[in-house]
Amino acid sequence: MRLNALLLAALITTPALLHAQTAATPATATTAPTHYTTSTTDIGTLLDDPAAKAVIAQHLPELVKSDQIDQARAMSLKDIQPYSQDMLTDKVLAEIDADLAKLPPKKP
Repeated sequence: MRLNALLLAALITTPALLHAQTAATPATATTAPTHYTTSTTDIGTLLDDPAAKAVIAQHLPELVKSDQIDQARAMSLKDIQPYSQDMLTDKVLAEIDADLAKLPPKKP
């Protein structure tokens, strides 16, 4: 229940965060394949990739099971960290990043 309230609070700020991310991301002609990260990859992308979803489920099973997670799909885990600092600690995000880095790179 607390996670749902935190996700709802995070969603209130989603439009501003998305605008800031879009404005701060320069366009490039060609982009090399990259790994997913908790700071640059949106939750929807992570959940849509079975291997990445398994990583998230391993570290944050309650997040994957949340009824409201679909409402936060456009945000990154780092974006919602301020609303759930006890669950999304820097250590947990670093562990997730380390496991995501073990997955094959994804083409943009």
